[in-house]
Amino acid sequence: MTEKWFNTGKIVNTHGVRGEVKVLRISDFEERFEPGNVLWAVMEDKEPVQLVISGHRKHKGFDLLQFEGYANINDVEVFKGANLKITEEQLTELEEDEFYYHEIIGCAVSTTEERDLGVIKEILSPGANDVWVVKQPRGKDILIPYIGDVVKHVDTENKKVVIEPMEGLLD
Repeated sequence: MTEKWFNTGKIVNTHGVRGEVKVLRISDFEERFEPGNVLWAVMEDKEPVQLVISGHRKHKGFDLLQFEGYANINDVEVFKGANLKITEEQLTELEEDEFYYHEIIGCAVSTTEERDLGVIKEILSPGANDVWVVKQPRGKDILIPYIGDVVKHVDTENKKVVIEPMEGLLD
């Protein structure tokens, strides 16, 4: 299969006996887990399995999902460790200044003074705004808040981000 896949979460465990799975969310789109939506369970050395969401709730920082046709723990045990993905056709149109995680991760970051800082390796969603984790060639990671005062330009096609560091950001 040559389709492009995009991560939305990872099944970290089962939950209860009624076929719920505990998901560590990677997508920042809440509606991704609405009942009726399709996700694909992608596991190593196995064909992807199409799953239709029949239930979703939050529990202790995780998303709990149930799938149509999977009514008990024995049915979903096989999905432990699977990545939940969507196909390229399932991506939704974004507003201006909105990006998918896969478009941002891997971008080179530099300052408005053209100082290269490193590459975005991860995105954290602690609350009010996302935080982009930049891996420097040497030294510890830099945390960049995704806010207009700091992030000045994002070019996903050329994988480049320009920031204006606020005081103390690069210390």
